[in-house]
Amino acid sequence: METLQMDPSLPTTTEKEEHDDISPIEEVRLTVTNRDDPTMPVWTFRMWFLGLFSCVLLSFFNQFFGYRTKSLVITQITVQVVVLPIGHFLTAVLPRTRFRVGSRSFSLNAGPFYMKEHVLISIFANVGSAFGNGSAYAVGIVNINKAFYGRQISFLASWILIITTQVLGYGWAGLLRKYVVEPAHMWWPNTLVQISLFRASHEKEEGRMSRAKFFLIALTCSFFWYLFPGYLFPTLTSISWVCWAFPKSTTAHQLGSGLHGLGLGAVTLD
Repeated sequence: METLQMDPSLPTTTEKEEHDDISPIEEVRLTVTNRDDPTMPVWTFRMWFLGLFSCVLLSFFNQFFGYRTKSLVITQITVQVVVLPIGHFLTAVLPRTRFRVGSRSFSLNAGPFYMKEHVLISIFANVGSAFGNGSAYAVGIVNINKAFYGRQISFLASWILIITTQVLGYGWAGLLRKYVVEPAHMWWPNTLVQISLFRASHEKEEGRMSRAKFFLIALTCSFFWYLFPGYLFPTLTSISWVCWAFPKSTTAHQLGSGLHGLGLGAVTLD
């Protein structure tokens, strides 16, 4: 019998799978790594505690501030930055004792604060901030029915409405995962910034300044740079000498104001 021999020039199954994981888009290749560590813990106590807490906290504050005339939106990026030192703090203080429940054992401290935990916590927080929109979209339906139409909706019906609209996107993503999530040529530009921040927070590079240190330096400098013109002394953003010269003229204010007018002759030091 003759044995079949494969042509060495043809790619093997493993090589083909690795090639399929490489994105044809340069921005994605430079930002997202195609390597995965399956041994990295994911379902840890820190992930569940910080994830659920951040989701509940952002849901409450975004809904509370959503009724203001100028609403304040706390987005997922805030939790992504704040939860990093909290995760390292829990790593240092939580006990490493293992507890047994039946045939399984677990520990409150799974070791270092891993990137996968950080990502899942941020996903929890993103749900709490209605994916960057503040309060949940369906809350407006409940408010309009009560305020304008005088209809009372039960808590159960309101809760089901809000939950179903919030998880609808995850449902479609799960159904279309084969087409919009798994292919390497599918990419979402908005997530590249978050991925860069995740890698900067957890990956270490030898022989040069770490990404996390550079991020902290840039964050501190940008905070103090914005503190004066944005909060303490907003006049620096727009110095309207025309308004100063004619303080009682409405026309001068309409022409010279840099904040509420055309900004003719206005100077900025921001």
